[in-house]
Formats: sequence, C-alpha cells, structure tokens
Amino acid sequence: MRTNFRLLQVILISLSVVACSKGGGSGTTPPSLPSASISSVSGDRNPAGSVFSFTVSLSSAATSDVTIHYTTVAGTALETKDYAAAAGTVSIATGKTSANIDVQITGDSLRKPNQSFYVQLDAPQNCTLKTSKGFGTIINENGLYFPVDNAGYSTPSTYPGYTLAWADEFNSKTIDDNSWTFESGNNNGWGNGELENYTGRSQNAFASNGNLIIEARQENFGGSQYTSARMITKNKKIFKYGRIDIRAKLPSTKGIWPALWMLGNNIDAVSWPACGEIDMMELLGQEPNKVYNTLHWGATFQLHDSKGSNYVLPTGSFDQQFHVYSMEWQENSVKIFIDDQLTYTLTSNDVSGNPYPFNNDFFFIFNIAVGGNWPGAPDANTIFPQRMAVDYIRVFQK
Repeated sequence: MRTNFRLLQVILISLSVVACSKGGGSGTTPPSLPSASISSVSGDRNPAGSVFSFTVSLSSAATSDVTIHYTTVAGTALETKDYAAAAGTVSIATGKTSANIDVQITGDSLRKPNQSFYVQLDAPQNCTLKTSKGFGTIINENGLYFPVDNAGYSTPSTYPGYTLAWADEFNSKTIDDNSWTFESGNNNGWGNGELENYTGRSQNAFASNGNLIIEARQENFGGSQYTSARMITKNKKIFKYGRIDIRAKLPSTKGIWPALWMLGNNIDAVSWPACGEIDMMELLGQEPNKVYNTLHWGATFQLHDSKGSNYVLPTGSFDQQFHVYSMEWQENSVKIFIDDQLTYTLTSNDVSGNPYPFNNDFFFIFNIAVGGNWPGAPDANTIFPQRMAVDYIRVFQK
C-alpha cells in the first residue's frame, strides 16, 4: 500500500509540472489594462462663444486601440441655451495616452452666477475607467452686461439759473479715466477697519447698459477675503458750489457699506479731517431702508467733529428702486436732499472752534466697503456679490 501511495504522489507532481509549463513556460500574466480619467474644465464665458476641451488620459500607453463612449449631461448649465449637447466615442490609438472631447459653449455677456455641466464616460474598450465625470464650469460672474430695472425717482437734466458743469451718464462701454481714478488695496482698513481689497478690475467696477456697476465680492485677493471698488475724481473733476444729483440703486446685506461722498481736494496738504468730508449718502446693509448724511471737519484729528442726519424711507428699501441723492452747495451753506426732500442743512455757524472747510474744492468718491467699525463684519447670512448701480452724476453751477 505504501509503494502505491508513493507512486501516486510522483504521478500527481509530474502532472502539475506539465500543466504549469504549458503556454510557453514563461509563467507571466497578461498585462493589466490602462485606466482612463477625464479632466474638468472652467473658463470665462464670452459673447462670441468658446470651446471647452476635456482631456481623456490613460495611466499608460494603450497596447490596443481604446474607445470610450461619452455624453454631456446638463446641470445648472442647460443644453442648447448654455452649451451644445454632445455625444459619441472618443478613441485613443495604440501607443498613445490621451485624446480630447470638445464641447461648444454658447456666447453670452450677462453677469450672473456661474453654471456647470459634465461629460460622462462609459462603455470603455481596452481600458478601465478611473474618473468617469469631467465637470465644465462656465464662468459668468465676469460678464460685462448687467441690466438694472430703471424704476425709481429721477431728477431733471436742467435747472433754471444753472449750467451743467459736468456729468457722467455712464453710457459708454468703459469707465472714463479722464474723470475717474481707481484706488487700490486695503490701506490698513482705510481708517475704518474695512475688510475689502479695492481693485480697478472689471470684476469690481464696470459700465453696463447706461449704469456704473460697483460690485463687492467674497473672494481671496491680495490678502483679503473680499474685493470691491473705490473710484475718485481727485485732481480730475473737482468742484466748489453748485447743485449735485447722483441717481443710484443701493446694495443691502449685513456688513455692506456703500457711500457716495466727497473730500477736500487739498487732503494731501492738510490731511483729514481738516480737508473736510461731505457724505451725501451712506447706508449700512443691515438697515436697507435708512441712509445717513454727515459732514466732517476739524483742524486736527483730535479736534474732529461732525454733524448730520438720517432718513428712513416710508416704505420699501433703497435696494428696490433708484433714488436721487442731491446737494445744494453755496458759500457757507450745504443742504442735502433725498428725492428732493431736504434732509439736512449745515452752515458755517454750525462749525465752531475749527476752520470751516466747505468753501474749498472737493472731489467725489463712490465705493462699497465691506465690514468696518460702523457696519460690522459680514456674517453667515451675508449674501455676495453685492452691487451699487449709479445711473448718473450731474453737477450744475451758476
């Protein structure tokens, strides 16, 4: 019995060796298939349209021709309206590692939220799928067309006894650099603990459809978490006395601080507050139905003084319609109006113990601040972006 058992063992071992040696005797396994991944693509939308090119890449060169089916799938971006639907088969030839899938993006210039869709891969041949979805992000937030409902209060283009000295109706496609200069940076909070970084980019200020649009955004830029624009007419358009009308529609949300105001053009020589400051309009975003008008002065910072008032709309809020912020400015007198209603008057008699600075040349400032000591910082309920639309500024003089 033992002899027969040993004989059986020898026979089984021999059969195993024969079986393993079949197929050339190399003992190798077939090469593994390469894996395929598709890229994601993002890009600014433009009026002429564009192409998003999605790259399908293999982990290693194909040893046989690779084919993969693909189709576009709508998201917030819609077929036909935002991009041309596409479906088909992408091929990667033997020895190659990539191929592209092109998707046509529909042209548009409307500033609105960004949109997305994706390209879905399936049915791979001679490869496996590692990443089967490539997302396309259409960036609309930088578009230069932003229509604004024109409803609201308006003022005439002429006044008896006055001549139009200067106006900007913002009807051109660009902001007039003969009138306006952009200030930039955070400047240590601009003396107010502000959080934004001011820029001259079209992302933060642009002319559209007869309006100037100033836009505050939540984005990392220049060490700040927010961006906005601050435009001045210093040394370009400076004035002393007259009737001033500014028609604007304001933003409203916690931590947003729009302003239409003036500073003395001699600020570099005498500093603030000796130069004087006229705040024709300031609004705290958490109080969207109230605006403030304030005048500041003082021989030194320690002697700073101010007086002013606020105005509350009977109904609604200042972000719903346009309103006109006006000033009648004469020697020794400043009167401020909202929709032609007098809201505050200051005369030289109201300024005691300090020089009266409001008989000098002043320049304009338009801006939206984010955060600051007065409005406080944005919170979880703050909505971005926020925009101020200015229809016109007009300066009439006798």
